[in-house]
Amino acid sequence: MKRTYILDTNVFLTNADSIYDFKNHDIVIPLKVLDEIDKHKKRHDGVGLNARAIIRILDSLRAKGNLHKGVRLGKGKGIISVRGYDFDDMPVGCDVSSADNQIIATALTEQAKDPKRKTIVVTRDINMRVKCDSLEVLTEDYIIDKVVEKREDLYSGFSKVLVDEQVVDQFYSGENVFLEDFSLNPNEYVMLVSNSNEKKTALARYYSDLRPIEKIRLDKSGTWGLKPRNKEQEFALDLLLDPSIDILTLIGPAGCGKTLLAIAAGLEGVLDDQKYKRLVVSRPVQPLGKDIGYLPGTMEEKMRPWLMPIQDNIDFLLNGKKDHMEHFFEDGTIQIEALTYIRGRTISNAFIIIDEAQNLTMHELKTIITRVGDNTKIVLTGDIEQIDSVYLDSTSNGLSYAVEKFKSYDLSGHVTLVKGERSRVATLASKIL
Repeated sequence: MKRTYILDTNVFLTNADSIYDFKNHDIVIPLKVLDEIDKHKKRHDGVGLNARAIIRILDSLRAKGNLHKGVRLGKGKGIISVRGYDFDDMPVGCDVSSADNQIIATALTEQAKDPKRKTIVVTRDINMRVKCDSLEVLTEDYIIDKVVEKREDLYSGFSKVLVDEQVVDQFYSGENVFLEDFSLNPNEYVMLVSNSNEKKTALARYYSDLRPIEKIRLDKSGTWGLKPRNKEQEFALDLLLDPSIDILTLIGPAGCGKTLLAIAAGLEGVLDDQKYKRLVVSRPVQPLGKDIGYLPGTMEEKMRPWLMPIQDNIDFLLNGKKDHMEHFFEDGTIQIEALTYIRGRTISNAFIIIDEAQNLTMHELKTIITRVGDNTKIVLTGDIEQIDSVYLDSTSNGLSYAVEKFKSYDLSGHVTLVKGERSRVATLASKIL
């Protein structure tokens, strides 16, 4: 039986193509939703992109017919229309000026036209679903695309492999050891565990079934004074310093060292090895609510407040030598980039760090990664448990997509860091607060 779906604003701001997700059922867009979408169209982020996209889609449909009467979305698809509501259908006691209430009233108006047909409000707003339920209006969530079903299913970049004890001995003695019977990804780290003595282990890096696993080789002096404090940091530093890895994702909680390690490796690649000409750093500005255009000064000056964590890490690595840091900024060795204006650019000969990448949509991340030119390494860092965008979660954000989509390619690597190393206080706070 055909249904009528009433789509809330947040559905369109999550996915502009959402109108095509409802098979042959009809769709009604409340007039108030268009007002709400219009408020977001000038935003320089994924939300603004979706707002502009749905406006263009509706305009193209308008050219095919009358949106009030309804326009068919395509063969095998339903009819889409834009409607207002009958004031008599506004529930008693509800604020008439409320956008949510006007959307619910639109649903009640449509329901009154054909009581035998199911009218369902689709919204990602939990409170909106509660209000609908209290008014006996059918409602459901809009399920966004997830790269994995659960956060626990996300690729970690590390596996434990149970082997015969002699295999562990062979590995330590320098003999070639192949792992052909395990489902591993290129550049995945493994812990060989003896099946007769679980305390007998060895850490190694897997490349492919045709290549023996190898020990992790790092300079004992560390990188810019940093030495790994746990195995995950050891894995991360190994990939950060490997020139064959063009794209690297680092996920972990606050204080685990992912950003500091990335900057240290970037400084080594730019200043010491001179493999890259510049270190480019950025992070999304969207979570703070305003685009950088609201702040005075040059782009670098506007970006500084958002990039203070980056500068703190650089200052730490330079042992507090502010003059050195300012010199690197002035001569272009370290560059601050606004993700807002990266479209259309090609960034070559650079070590790129995108911090807080969990706040990027899949589309935004694609825009960034496709800007990468020759001889460029890009490192994406973030904590998928701390997402500021209401339109993303731990399984649908751009960083999680990058982890899963690139894991089977030998030019990429991923490490999930699990232990906080910032300080005893920070580690304790992350556990108990």
